[in-house]
Amino acid sequence: MFDDGTPIYRQIAGRIRDDVLSGALGPDAQVMSTTQYAAHYRINPATAAKAFQQLVDEGVLYKRRGVGMFVRPDAPERLRAHHRERFLDEDLEPVIARAVALGIDVDLVVARVNDVAARLSGAADDRQEEDA
Repeated sequence: MFDDGTPIYRQIAGRIRDDVLSGALGPDAQVMSTTQYAAHYRINPATAAKAFQQLVDEGVLYKRRGVGMFVRPDAPERLRAHHRERFLDEDLEPVIARAVALGIDVDLVVARVNDVAARLSGAADDRQEEDA
């Protein structure tokens, strides 16, 4: 389960974030305790605790004393906002910088982005119609 070279606590935090974003863990859903997580995945409880503390610090989880850890009601939107900003900074900005370096007009880039978005949106709509 944990094998990509990233510290285990970061992998745990990432999976919980993914579960919140996908809706597998909804607002106010209880997550496994540190002890349960450690026993289930056969890891040190301190490692699981470090992941959970990171998620508390990020505003994804909150603690109910004596009850456990829960997903904050605003966690999905908080995570989406964070991912949007990260996408704009880490993915889109380098593309724009490369376009500028290649002398591609920004309006052409915007037009192409709109074309691709429309095509992808149409493909998504087609998939939804097929599933219905």
